Amino acid sequence: MPALVRVIAAMDADVLCVQEAPRALWCGRRRRELAELTGTRVAAGCGLAGLAVYVKPTVKVVHAEAHLLRVFFPREVRGLATAVVELEGLRLAAGSIHLDLVPAHRLYHATEIVALLERVAARFAAIPVLAGDLNERDHEPTWRYLAARLADCYARAPLGDAPTFPARNPTARIDAVFAGAGLEVDSCGVVPAPRADLAAASDHLPVVARLRRAAVAPEP
Repeated sequence: MPALVRVIAAMDADVLCVQEAPRALWCGRRRRELAELTGTRVAAGCGLAGLAVYVKPTVKVVHAEAHLLRVFFPREVRGLATAVVELEGLRLAAGSIHLDLVPAHRLYHATEIVALLERVAARFAAIPVLAGDLNERDHEPTWRYLAARLADCYARAPLGDAPTFPARNPTARIDAVFAGAGLEVDSCGVVPAPRADLAAASDHLPVVARLRRAAVAPEP
């Protein structure tokens, strides 16, 4: 936990999408404990799927919802945790995901996720942002499906090394942030924190994206 808290501090993110959050008995208390230690609050969660969205106190939470995706028994339950948030007049629908190890299940769930995220974004006039562990690389079908609908932030503005897994000796980029139209990506990459802390905090390296509202082209 101390290493995780230090890594989150190094991220300095307004919105934090978490995977493999506590999902067992007393999970709500454990999630709130992390919020207290990091000076954030829980904005949304999907307990059975182990997902959560945290925000800084300066971020306004407009709406929160959670969805369980189709269950492929006996595979692990998957879901989507979404928080519609607002900061400095910019409204985002931030979704946290953790996809399955089975390729066909990942692609099926991705279609569900995009539909759900786009629906809530349209309902609240927000721009969708999706972050999580895809369990596949950028040349594979599910990644390509998501990147065709949302911008792969690292591909748009890479910063630092690409691989995110495994944390101790990363060789594969399987974690990503995707941003919808209306956002510009200033940078995206692995969090610049001490390697010892990164390895102790998680088996994945966390990714941080710096986003801003896209400039509006002047009318002719």
